[in-house]
Amino acid sequence: MVKRVAVVLSGCGVYDGTEIHEASAVLVHLSRAGAKVRMFAPDADQMHVVNHCEGKPTEEKRNVLQESARIARGDVSDLEQLDVSAFDAAIIPVTGAVKNKDCTILPHLEKLIRDFHKAGKPLGMCCISPILAAKVLPGCELTMGQDKECEKWVKKTAGVVKEMGCKHVNKDVQEAHVDIKNKLVTTCAFMFGVMVKETLKLA
Repeated sequence: MVKRVAVVLSGCGVYDGTEIHEASAVLVHLSRAGAKVRMFAPDADQMHVVNHCEGKPTEEKRNVLQESARIARGDVSDLEQLDVSAFDAAIIPVTGAVKNKDCTILPHLEKLIRDFHKAGKPLGMCCISPILAAKVLPGCELTMGQDKECEKWVKKTAGVVKEMGCKHVNKDVQEAHVDIKNKLVTTCAFMFGVMVKETLKLA
């Protein structure tokens, strides 16, 4: 049976939207697995817009749905149209809009995460997006890489996950962690300071 997977995007760009390499890797591997994919994004203004040449915010305004269409080649729907009953799983690639444990989650996205979880349907998250699970699903298990400090692990987030009451599981860049109880699959992706070659192996 063909699996139906919802992929939730948050714009286009590592600093203020979805990381393009990771979204592409997710879509490539879902295609190889024969999944039927539909992409969604919030129809809302971005929190901020970043000049990716300089890594600095600008005064521009951009729409999350319209920016996500760059990755989806135009085939993306408003997140509010996502019907949990129509899908077998959901994946949230990294979102640059997630900055820290004090981030505010879009209410509709939070509801969707809870609804997929309540329905016993798998959720997949990579890079920094597992922070969303840590906020919405207390006590869940997840990985954002290693808790050791070295130049290869560019974000020190394992401690933050523990502070939020969740269990952090150390995994290497080619590995994922499966929280069987919560049907949550997480992987570190670009939390590890390597190039695309390793990220593409994730699935």
